[in-house]
Amino acid sequence: MTGRRPAAAVAACAVTVLAGLTTLVTAAHGAPLTVDRELHHTALEHRSGLVSAAARALTSTGTGFFPYAVAAAAGWLACRPGRAAPRRLPVVLAAVAALGLGQVVRIGMRTAVDRPRPPAPDWVTEAHQAAFPSGHATTSALAAGLLAWALLRAAPGRAGRAAAACCGLWAVGVAGTRVYLGVHWPTDVAGGWLLATCWLALTLPVLARVADDPGSSSLFPSSWRSRRRKARTG
Repeated sequence: MTGRRPAAAVAACAVTVLAGLTTLVTAAHGAPLTVDRELHHTALEHRSGLVSAAARALTSTGTGFFPYAVAAAAGWLACRPGRAAPRRLPVVLAAVAALGLGQVVRIGMRTAVDRPRPPAPDWVTEAHQAAFPSGHATTSALAAGLLAWALLRAAPGRAGRAAAACCGLWAVGVAGTRVYLGVHWPTDVAGGWLLATCWLALTLPVLARVADDPGSSSLFPSSWRSRRRKARTG
């Protein structure tokens, strides 16, 4: 119970701030806020060809196959040492499912808000669909959060903390490229981070239970299965 309360508090805080930000965006009918305009113009003024090429390379890691590979690696690493490969598979699948379901939530929110992106002439990479929340920011934050959580479980010392910090830097870098490349407003990125924070706070405790169950051969820990059996027999 004690582990659930901080996660619930983090989720509640993230949802509250996200709701407030979404209200501001929708009240403005998708138009950029003052901070959006200022940071967008700053990014345009400081762009260069070499940095833009590096930004495009980095931003490509925030979508497609790579984040799901990161989530799968997180599921594998999160298991107890010595756990057989077949019994790691449910945790891998659960981690990938956490990322995939987070994407479903993001797409639903994006469709509902339907915020326009910055003007197309400002783009230096391709972009599709509505802007809020940023898909790359959300996806990279979810994948980075899953892997950081797994690394801290696998190596709780200094090495694990350093590796988890690198995950965070990658997610920050991917999100920053979306503003630098001109395809997102900064508040799109903030919305993606808030959504990812909420989703991780809700799903990581569940993943931890699956990963900690040494006899699990399904996505449901043995404690859950035993309660269901008792309910059926009772």
